[in-house]
Amino acid sequence: MVTSEPDRWDGGLPGQPGILELLASGRVSSRTDIARELGLAASTVSLRVQELIDAGLVVESGSGRSTGGRRPKVLRIDPDAGHVLAADLGGHHVRFARLDLLGNLQAVEEIAIDVADGPEVVLDQMSAQLTAMHEAAGGVLRGVAACLPGPVDAAAGCVDSPSRMPGWHRFPVRERLAERFGVPCVVDNDANLMALAEHRNLPGARHSLLVKAGAAIGCGLIIGGDIYRGGTGAAGDITHVRVAAAGDRACSCGNVGCLETIASGSALVRSLRENGHDVATTTDVVRAAMDGEPLATTTVRRAGRSLGETLSPVVNFVNPDAVFLAGLLSTVEPFVAAVRSQLYEGCHPLATRDLQIVQAGTGADAGVIGAGRLILTQVLAGTDTSVPVTSESLS
Repeated sequence: MVTSEPDRWDGGLPGQPGILELLASGRVSSRTDIARELGLAASTVSLRVQELIDAGLVVESGSGRSTGGRRPKVLRIDPDAGHVLAADLGGHHVRFARLDLLGNLQAVEEIAIDVADGPEVVLDQMSAQLTAMHEAAGGVLRGVAACLPGPVDAAAGCVDSPSRMPGWHRFPVRERLAERFGVPCVVDNDANLMALAEHRNLPGARHSLLVKAGAAIGCGLIIGGDIYRGGTGAAGDITHVRVAAAGDRACSCGNVGCLETIASGSALVRSLRENGHDVATTTDVVRAAMDGEPLATTTVRRAGRSLGETLSPVVNFVNPDAVFLAGLLSTVEPFVAAVRSQLYEGCHPLATRDLQIVQAGTGADAGVIGAGRLILTQVLAGTDTSVPVTSESLS
């Protein structure tokens, strides 16, 4: 069945991908492919494709294989037709990236910052750095994304009830960035975006989860290829699950006995210091464990076991294709081995039969890669037709 009119500027219909999304995914490479995939008339597709070519977003690059008639012109997104910017905010640093329209990293920078300075100060610093990164490249800015280290209401574009971000509760982060740059903007939780980055690097995966084990613990869920946030954006927040081993230890969330109090990097620092070890950061703990210091190794292994026990019911319930382990603690083999062994011990055999339990491969760039891919999904879907920002318009 061929429909007469598309609903979106790039040719997509409600609930369907648009032309740019299809080209980016590799599912189509010609006008004929697009017409078949979207169920549109060839004349409609030709008109929309020409608009994208005229806008500088799509280029023709050679001819494809003939199926009986003329050889079709191969279409592809022009990676030089603009870029998006991403920022991954941590407690004491921000990592910035510029990505082309295919999601490839073009530039990465990092600066020191203190999230406790509050959103006004931090966002001004972030905006200045993002502007400089855009102006260094020139061209057209298509979108901006921010990766935030707390519970995020993605629909509202703000952090909701963070335990370590004073002054950030319900501050309109996305609105502030959109006002500054005048392009589509998205914000999301760091673990969600890291999960998105890792998931899309695993061919064939449908569902996955990522655990970020650093100074704190975060978890992101990918269901059917998309971030699953739950009703209020709290999906995957295993850090505040009560565990018996934590007893009545006070947690930053205001409750007691949370996983964070015994399995996070901050908890390990506290535990080792109480036992006379001169450690100040999670990095110090990791270094000691890698050097084979007995108590540090035992403490890290115990944390991995607690994390694995908490993850087991999640894996049984979600039945993911993969579990990615990220963050500083995931670089310590005893920690990874403990998580893995607890999952195999605590889950149903069917849940672990084909399960991949692996260390995250995108490293320090996971947050900005995931953020870039999220904003590209919106940009390529054509859901916002705001005037793109050029270097001149920001000056």
